[in-house]
Amino acid sequence: MTFTLQELAAISGGELIGDPQLVVSGAASLPEATPGEISFFNNPKYAPLLRATKASAVFVPADFREQIEPAQIQVSDPGKAFQQVVLKLAPPPITFPPGVHPTAVIAPQVQLGARVSIQPYAVIESGCTIGDDTVIGANSYIGHETTIGPGSLIYPQVAIRERTRIGARVIIHSGAVIGADGFGFTIVEGRHQKVEQIGIVQIDDDVEIGANTTIDRARFGRTWIKEGAKIDNLVQIGHNVVVGRHSAIAAQTGIAGSSRVGDYVMMGGKVGVTSHVVIGDRNVIGASTGVSKDLPPDGGMWWGTVAVPLREAKQQLAWIHRLGRLFARVKEIEKKLGM
Repeated sequence: MTFTLQELAAISGGELIGDPQLVVSGAASLPEATPGEISFFNNPKYAPLLRATKASAVFVPADFREQIEPAQIQVSDPGKAFQQVVLKLAPPPITFPPGVHPTAVIAPQVQLGARVSIQPYAVIESGCTIGDDTVIGANSYIGHETTIGPGSLIYPQVAIRERTRIGARVIIHSGAVIGADGFGFTIVEGRHQKVEQIGIVQIDDDVEIGANTTIDRARFGRTWIKEGAKIDNLVQIGHNVVVGRHSAIAAQTGIAGSSRVGDYVMMGGKVGVTSHVVIGDRNVIGASTGVSKDLPPDGGMWWGTVAVPLREAKQQLAWIHRLGRLFARVKEIEKKLGM
């Protein structure tokens, strides 16, 4: 699909500076754009990229006054306008027609809703319920007595173990494993003995779970991912963990068993949370942070972890706690010296 700059200006509600009949057939970032494509600029630190771009046109802020070679479309929000154009230029989304592929294995006593699409070699065990308009991708496995709500999208090669409860409009990407046994062992006569994991996983409406993420079933009760939570690729959620509403967890984060994450919490990549920790609502945790204690219920911003030998770590903490007294002594000495 192609658009003239006049059409793009009309779509975005912007003011065009340039040839209204110039045709745009693609969209790209400033350094990657080529002639015939449109880009956007909304941060002064990227001004060198703007001056060097090969794009035919650029969305710029409404107060932009610099003379540049590409045509300009001045808008209040260049990023938003660019996204609108990207969606219009993108190829149509992939859709899956309703029906059960002949290679899929559907056990007796499975309830399929209207317009469900079951892709090649999917396996759905006995007692499952699949809601209207849900897609089960190729080679995915849905364990016994699992419930999946309407409008959900289970991508290829997802494994969902028995008795999992999944809400409406849930997206689970390839390679995810939902409901594997929690990591529970006890030492008996010098050997690890498995503690049976007999709970479930519950995933509420509008949750999205990234590729190769694992969410363990509870030892008892449930591991619970609440409404609207967004979980990135390669995340590990331990048994009996609760993730609050609309929280966002980035890649390679690990949350150990029985920890509770509040609503609207944000975790950067590689965050590590120990077991039985409570993280209050709206806390923001920076990348690679280790969380070993409860975080407050009224939110905050947190960052920092360095692994050192235990004795050294204890010594460093002791030094840090003494810094206040040390600074006071130095100030007193400076005062006596007239400095």
